[in-house]
Amino acid sequence: MISRIEFTQEKVVITVSMVLFIVFSLSLSGFFSASNLIGLIRNIAILGVLGVGMGIVIIGRGIDLSMVSILAISAAFFIEMLNAGTPMASSLLLALGFVLLIGIANGVMIAYGEIPPIFATLAMGLFVYGFGRSQIMSADVAYIPDEYVELLDIGTIKPLGIPIEVYIFAAVCIVAGLFLKKTKYGQYTYYIGDNHAAARNIGIPVRPMIVLQYALSALFAAIAGAIVAGTILSLNTRIVNSTLLYDVILIVVLGGIGLSGGKGGVLNVIFGALLIGILVNGMTIMDLEQTHQNLIKALILLIVVIVDTIFNQRNEQTEKQGDI
Repeated sequence: MISRIEFTQEKVVITVSMVLFIVFSLSLSGFFSASNLIGLIRNIAILGVLGVGMGIVIIGRGIDLSMVSILAISAAFFIEMLNAGTPMASSLLLALGFVLLIGIANGVMIAYGEIPPIFATLAMGLFVYGFGRSQIMSADVAYIPDEYVELLDIGTIKPLGIPIEVYIFAAVCIVAGLFLKKTKYGQYTYYIGDNHAAARNIGIPVRPMIVLQYALSALFAAIAGAIVAGTILSLNTRIVNSTLLYDVILIVVLGGIGLSGGKGGVLNVIFGALLIGILVNGMTIMDLEQTHQNLIKALILLIVVIVDTIFNQRNEQTEKQGDI
């Protein structure tokens, strides 16, 4: 008797990723080259680190549109302090404090001010970018000073031939996975995402937990910023105007984390990052115009959101909260 094949979103994403990888390897010149695969892995790592932070927030029934601004300005702030002669330890602590302050501010506005996450984080992202460009930086690009290049150049570090970014991404995934699955605070995140009111009724500190989620999201965005800056020894703040934020949302939802909250995990982020990373890399090698790439990604995101809405319908409490 033939067993029935069970299709899940995760299995579909993995299968499509494998098919795309094989097709691109056979049909696109240079796709399977060592240099391209290293670049592909690095892009997936950056997307993945951001996706883990976004995933935690979405599991808790929120969204963080300030992540890319935090990525850009936190790294640029750190670099600018180094250029100003601030010791590295002090620069790192100040940048970290800046990042956590932004994340906590996002959480406070949402948890205590009851501002819908989409509006609170959108406004915060615009503020952070505007503040950074007007008060911290004198140009769009911040360059790591020469005396720190050798120390901060992670682009050349490849333990066992694997880029260090992969190890950083793996560490982020392990920490986030343990947080979500093995700690009470991670379980609280699922409870809050599943039913905000019920979580409060059983004694879960909902508001402090929301603040924690956005602080973690900001921290992961800063880690992604450190990867970008350490790989190319500079940070271009114009990345804020790219489609990176939408790519992050795309990999999270495509991977299987429902927008209605309370569902998914780190593996879903990995699956989504893998698929989109391969797709974008292939389209770039095909020399597909950026406009057409964005159109394809936007179409995929639209389809995924519609499917998510159908299969993960919002309940009455979600609608009243007006979350995202």
